[in-house]
Amino acid sequence: MNEFYGAIQDFVETGGQVLVVIGVLIFVMWLMILERIFYYLKGHQQAKRAALANWQQRSDKSSWHAEQIRQAMISRVSLALGGNLPVLQALVALCPLLGLMGTVTGMIEVFDVMAVAGTGNARSMASGVSKATIPTMAGMVGALSGVFAATWLQRTAKRERLKLEDRLLLEH
Repeated sequence: MNEFYGAIQDFVETGGQVLVVIGVLIFVMWLMILERIFYYLKGHQQAKRAALANWQQRSDKSSWHAEQIRQAMISRVSLALGGNLPVLQALVALCPLLGLMGTVTGMIEVFDVMAVAGTGNARSMASGVSKATIPTMAGMVGALSGVFAATWLQRTAKRERLKLEDRLLLEH
């Protein structure tokens, strides 16, 4: 287990401080993704059942007023489904930008080494190059995983809204 933490520490030192920020961002992003998944599995089912029960208890299901109440019920459930998806999408968009910032800081380190040691010392420039590439890779991996998860969550939210609209029928 100690070897595992040592490897992680070496990886973070190689990637620089930007890698720590990217790691925290990815951790928060995945916490939000898991929260949405758990909500879809548990909380949404309860909200959907409550909306359906409220609609079934209504005697008036055909007037303009009933249609407005139906739309309000669907909107409430839909807002709960969407939850923090816009924040999640912002975090996904932030991942590659932070990776780019890591690239820039790593390249600045390479230029500093070149200014001090000259262009002939490839070994001394290697740490700056790794500080430039590792955060970029981490930002892209975080963004890709987040894009797939956010797209799935959006599709699920849309599908659940349409299912609810189909179940809350107006009588004519």
